[in-house]
Amino acid sequence: MEIKRYAAIDVGSNGVRLLISNVLLIKNQPPLFRKSALVRVPIRLGADTFESGKISEKNKLRMADAMKAFHLLMEVHGVEKYRACATSAMREASNSKEIIQYVKQESDVNIEIIDGKTEAAIISSTDIYQMLDMEKDYLYIDVGGGSTEFTMIRDGQKLASKSFKIGTVRLLESKDDFSKEWSEAEKWIIQQTKKSDEVTVIGSGGNIVRVYKMANTGIGKPISLDYIKKQYKHLKSLTYEQRIVEEGLNPDRADVIIPALEIYISAMKWSNAKKVIVPKFGLADGIIKTLYAERA
Repeated sequence: MEIKRYAAIDVGSNGVRLLISNVLLIKNQPPLFRKSALVRVPIRLGADTFESGKISEKNKLRMADAMKAFHLLMEVHGVEKYRACATSAMREASNSKEIIQYVKQESDVNIEIIDGKTEAAIISSTDIYQMLDMEKDYLYIDVGGGSTEFTMIRDGQKLASKSFKIGTVRLLESKDDFSKEWSEAEKWIIQQTKKSDEVTVIGSGGNIVRVYKMANTGIGKPISLDYIKKQYKHLKSLTYEQRIVEEGLNPDRADVIIPALEIYISAMKWSNAKKVIVPKFGLADGIIKTLYAERA
């Protein structure tokens, strides 16, 4: 058996993650991907970008420190290849080039800014297709801090994919009017799902994972739209402090979970979906897969 070690860094709008994975190569068998370490740092870059249009000096320094730590962790784990991808917040910050140069200089970690289309493509390269029923239609929803990626899957194949600027941190921090983005997302989802008798949503992102854990339904079992609506109503009735103390939510999760559930509820309404399955796959997992695919 041969073991490859790859790392993925996801520079999101609500947090920064490092995923280190072992890829087990066994003769005459498909590769096995095993998570070795996962570290998340709550640097909310979107709070800067979506309010002021640029990354603050404070978060610039925090980013550099986080990448120094990630670089050391990758060395300790013996990572042979990594990829660091930044999404909406860095994509739209007016000083993103300055931030990338500074982080590279301080930590030797090179951050790549990817567009929404590339982000959706990376996410869809995960193991998600292995768990699908080929006779069913699915709407994959990845809710991030700056944007939400939707992917329509039919007959086990990606039919279409689209990114919209209706992420959780953006909705909280920006003073912009998002009615046009909501309307375009609604039209796109209705158009993609109109030929489907039944659609199941595949939910991705920390917020839906947290709600899934609240349901305690058991591994692999879906949660219903009714349950999501119930949790949304309950959480919205609580103060920010109550969500942290009484519900055990992390401080950087307790506010964004509300707009996240609003996105899921809206998308499920537009697609007539009644249930959500929640595999633990995201951008970082997709990055690992692309690194393996590019190994030659």
